[in-house]
Amino acid sequence: MIRRLLQGIVVIFFVSIATFGILQLAPGSPIDVMVGEAQVTQEQIALIEAKWGLDKPWYVQYFRWMGNMLKGDFGQSIVRTGVPVSTMLRDAASVTIRLNLIALVISTAIAVPVGIIAAVKRNSLFDYVASIGSTIGIALPSFWISLMLIILFSLKLGWLPASGSQSWKNYIMPVMVLALQETALVARLARGSTLEILRQDFVTTARSKGLMERVVVSRHVVRNAMLPVVTVIGLRLAFLMSGTIIVETIFAWPGVGRLFIDSIFRLDYQVIQAIVLLSSIIVVVMNILTDLAYAYIDPRIRVR
Repeated sequence: MIRRLLQGIVVIFFVSIATFGILQLAPGSPIDVMVGEAQVTQEQIALIEAKWGLDKPWYVQYFRWMGNMLKGDFGQSIVRTGVPVSTMLRDAASVTIRLNLIALVISTAIAVPVGIIAAVKRNSLFDYVASIGSTIGIALPSFWISLMLIILFSLKLGWLPASGSQSWKNYIMPVMVLALQETALVARLARGSTLEILRQDFVTTARSKGLMERVVVSRHVVRNAMLPVVTVIGLRLAFLMSGTIIVETIFAWPGVGRLFIDSIFRLDYQVIQAIVLLSSIIVVVMNILTDLAYAYIDPRIRVR
């Protein structure tokens, strides 16, 4: 665990350097964004640079930024003058996390039983339908599904709003898009992992002892088959804040993904840096928690 924590700190350090360096090399300048089309003198530009610390060398700017980030100070938005970045992230993250958690709970509750049943009833009609459905769900791109849902339920039928997050109806289509692909992926993994475990010797031994098939599957198969599923769920949780950029953009969902895209187009450097760094921290933490979940599910990992 200590080794993994140290590796995570190194990863976050290099991500912070890369993010800061790329934005330094990107075309355009925060000064241009703040000034806009106003007529300003060189002295006024120098005052603005001094206020934001842009007159300092890049390494001084980097360590000042990292020091503030470690203290929880994400700075202020360049575009939305006077608005703290932490406020913008808090408002956007609450919306994104709700959307993703709903989709994750629904997809996991459906996909795990479907995958296990399909493996236990291999080559049955249920297995064929589940396999075809999961293949289609993985193959279809999320932007296409989103547009088709908008055309059908918003333009043609008029049942659901096409954008926004004002009511529970606004959740239906984004959740459907996210849950569909997650369900397809998790179901396919659960089926493949369960099939592999069913061929193991300890399963044959359990059956030879006269245990009911239901008991063999629930006690001996399911727990051992969950490691790949836990990996996918852990990865999905790791990208909980930033993994829905396309869906949020299409449905005009005021979450972190849309905030990230808007900040890139508007050169809002403080927001971009904060989102990338926080996302990398979440990924590192979730990877460590996933490893701990491995050890809980499979005691053999603890022994190794």
